[in-house]
Amino acid sequence: MTYQQTIDYLFHHLPMFSRIGDAAIKKDLTNTLKLCEALGNPQTKFKSIHIAGTNGKGSTSHMLAAILQTAGYKTGLYTSPHLKDFRERIKCGGSPPKGGSPQTGAIKKEVTLQMVSEDFVIDFTKRIKPLIEELQPSFFEITVAMAFEYFAQQKIDVAVVEVGLGGRLDSTNIITPELSVITNIGYDHMNILGDTLDKIAFEKAGIIKPTIPVVIGETTNQTKNVFISKATEQNAAISFADQKRFAADWKYENHLLSVEVATNGKDDHQLYQLDLTGEYQTKNLLTVLEAVSILKTKGWNIDEATIKKGLAQTKKLTGLHGRWEIIHQNPTIILDVGHNVDGIKQIVHQLENIDAPHVHIVMGMVKDKDIDAVLNLLPKDASYYFTKAQIPRALPEEELMLKANQIGLRGQHYPEVNTGLKAAMDKASKKDLILVCGSVFVVGEVELSGLHQ
Repeated sequence: MTYQQTIDYLFHHLPMFSRIGDAAIKKDLTNTLKLCEALGNPQTKFKSIHIAGTNGKGSTSHMLAAILQTAGYKTGLYTSPHLKDFRERIKCGGSPPKGGSPQTGAIKKEVTLQMVSEDFVIDFTKRIKPLIEELQPSFFEITVAMAFEYFAQQKIDVAVVEVGLGGRLDSTNIITPELSVITNIGYDHMNILGDTLDKIAFEKAGIIKPTIPVVIGETTNQTKNVFISKATEQNAAISFADQKRFAADWKYENHLLSVEVATNGKDDHQLYQLDLTGEYQTKNLLTVLEAVSILKTKGWNIDEATIKKGLAQTKKLTGLHGRWEIIHQNPTIILDVGHNVDGIKQIVHQLENIDAPHVHIVMGMVKDKDIDAVLNLLPKDASYYFTKAQIPRALPEEELMLKANQIGLRGQHYPEVNTGLKAAMDKASKKDLILVCGSVFVVGEVELSGLHQ
């Protein structure tokens, strides 16, 4: 099979959540365990950090990977979904110095994480195909097994592994990590994870393992006891990142987000510069700093200079896109994959602090989100360009527009995102702001080649 034939097979032969929704979810770990057992249990051949949460787990994963890589560790990164290329999900980069274990600052030449090769994807799929026919696993189960096999083959030092959905029954939850991280809890995938925050927290808390420390990014009254109870049950040390540090100040300068971080009980402040410039990254930063602090107590060699260097070039080192990403000037065009209530709240908050004559919002959503709640958060004085991603789960653009019109959001509908974006660019003045949001899949379909200064 060619690479394209392989991808077509994986996308269309296997149940895929982004295509069909809930029906793709296998609500146990049996298939993943069988797949990995057939591969010689690759998940046991490297160290890992496991990251769950409603929002921010992608950014947190990439920041941690950038720091570990900068520290000299050969690092793997598994995330989902992808924006453009399937291989974005599985990345690897960095190599320890010859003749010994990694030392802080060992990598003199910056090494970016590279996507898994097309040949590996082809060969792995061909090798595992008989087992696919037998087990009928989901797309995600196969992808997890592929990632773990690749990481083992590459002899990485550590993998940063992002949970796909939930935690307890997620296919990634067969690893025993060095550290578990849960960024936050919000309302998303309620039809699968539960309709209350404590039910959702219970599912996310399923990644907490016996004696393995866990970092919780954000403390809330509704979920705190769920995490403490699970950690106590598992004899796992627990820390709440926002109780250890806080962002004393932040500002956007020179295309970086500068954040002044204070540690409770200490007088000194540290200044971090992030190339991920959304204000919501201040919360993820606190989570990352606490995670690194725990890793250092476990013997990981990561100094303060390395942390700052990694954070300042996370996008460059890991290839992360779609997080308050400015892709064009005059007018300013920003891509953000925010797609649920908490994510949109953060986006709207940042919009309120931007000085632009007018805001144009190009948006599309998938059917299983809390669409009415999201629409009610959006500014009434913006111009809207309602569209849809080219996947079956996408809400038709006409239906999205009708829902928006009912609460006073005005605009036109367009059959796909680039048509809507072009209409926004034609209408916007040079000082206006255009935001593309509402779905990872909408952002992923933006064609950068069609943008002209």
